[in-house]
Amino acid sequence: MPNNTDIKKRIKKNRNPDAVNEGDWGESSNFGYKNEEERKERRGLEDWEMVSSMEHSTVGIPFWFVAIFAVLLIVAVGLTFPFWGNRPGYERPWFDWGIPAGVAWVVFMSAIIYYFVEMRPAKAQKLEQAAKLEREKEILDSEVNHSKDENSN
Repeated sequence: MPNNTDIKKRIKKNRNPDAVNEGDWGESSNFGYKNEEERKERRGLEDWEMVSSMEHSTVGIPFWFVAIFAVLLIVAVGLTFPFWGNRPGYERPWFDWGIPAGVAWVVFMSAIIYYFVEMRPAKAQKLEQAAKLEREKEILDSEVNHSKDENSN
């Protein structure tokens, strides 16, 4: 049976792994594991692996989300009116600056949500398509240059 000092030495030895040479984004490293399968089993996917394996969504903001939001806004505006939600004996004006501030907030947040749902994926797809066209152009240029070299020899 091992004594406590042997166990402590073994634990201390296992806590200090060798230095790991981390690669750049998109480069795979086994991080000290024997092979790729063991790394994925014990450590999981790296960030770039998860991002590259995700599907791009083409679904916009769901209708039910917009409907629930609209109902909540109607109730919130209704509660600001003097005849609904007041204590007896408390008079309140019909208009206050809370409604315009709420409208400004809704417009601003809607624009942000629209940007993240609609515009950002479209921009990413355009960049991806431009990169693909650039790669194809480089391949064609290298093939043309290669054929010119063969014809000149």
